Amino acid sequence: MILLSLQKLYKSFGQTIALNGISFDVASGETLAVLGPSGCGKSTLLNIIAGLDQPDSGEVLWDGKSLSNMPPFQRGFGLMFQDYALFPHQKVFENVAFGLRMQRRSPKAIRARVNEMLALVDLVGFEKRDVNTLSGGEAQRVALARSLAPQPRLLMLDEPLGALDRDLRDRLASELRSILRKINQTAVYVTHDQEEAFTLADRVVIMNAGQVEQVGVPQEIYNKPNSLFVARFLGLNNLLEGAARPVKTGTSIQTAIGTFHLPSTHSGKVTLLIRPDKARLDGNGLLPLAGVLRQRSFRGAVCRVSLEINQVHLSFDFPPNSPIPSEGSTIQISLDPQESIQVIDNGPK
Repeated sequence: MILLSLQKLYKSFGQTIALNGISFDVASGETLAVLGPSGCGKSTLLNIIAGLDQPDSGEVLWDGKSLSNMPPFQRGFGLMFQDYALFPHQKVFENVAFGLRMQRRSPKAIRARVNEMLALVDLVGFEKRDVNTLSGGEAQRVALARSLAPQPRLLMLDEPLGALDRDLRDRLASELRSILRKINQTAVYVTHDQEEAFTLADRVVIMNAGQVEQVGVPQEIYNKPNSLFVARFLGLNNLLEGAARPVKTGTSIQTAIGTFHLPSTHSGKVTLLIRPDKARLDGNGLLPLAGVLRQRSFRGAVCRVSLEINQVHLSFDFPPNSPIPSEGSTIQISLDPQESIQVIDNGPK
């Protein structure tokens, strides 16, 4: 069931176009991540959904009804920021109870709901703690409990883990995913961090310069980026220009490092993505290639090597215990074109 629907949203600030025809839907109970670089329009979009700003044109619908004339406080949406915005002069209990008191709930109902929320975020016994003494992770949990306590129809999260170190961000992202699913909370999560988005979200919207580049589940987007921008944003930089011509078995694509044969049909100028995790460290595959190993680096789960093949630099990831020779050596790799090569579009943007 679709709850939130954005329809052709446009927003400009002077000569700057912040949103250029944004459209997508959010289903009930879904966590949708809006992912993109700084300045792509993510925060502007969140402000318009919240009612803190108005689009130049387009509609924000909730359950099929326009929110155009509805002020923020009547929308029933919750908003959680990167800096948490906790009230420093109040204890944890009062912070979590704030929205409930605004709803004029009874003291008994407030106490029960605060206790329920603190249990949900694993902060039982923190009711009387001074928020100024909390760690970053604890403050993030208090902010989440405060946002969820009034039972928002939609929870919006604006870079909520951005101020934390990587290890804590990874752990809290997994916890946040579990919490949102446990209570079936519909949520829009804004971030510039790919790992966060992929960890948390059921679906991801990738934005660039005020436009939607791609929408899909994380695996689909990572495995099949539909543009050069998406590929590069996801760190898939093995991009190679080529000239394609149809043949009886599909397409023959001539590139600087060799000729690739693909079963799909293409013609003219194309751009190929060679996936970094699909190469074999031998010359026995369908497409053997020889290159000079320019750099190797151990990255825990993988060993990344940079190869120079006919003056083209490509990076590949191999298991950490692979027998990788020293830098400067000539090594053989091989690819299976159907698994490791994707035609993205007709030339770079």
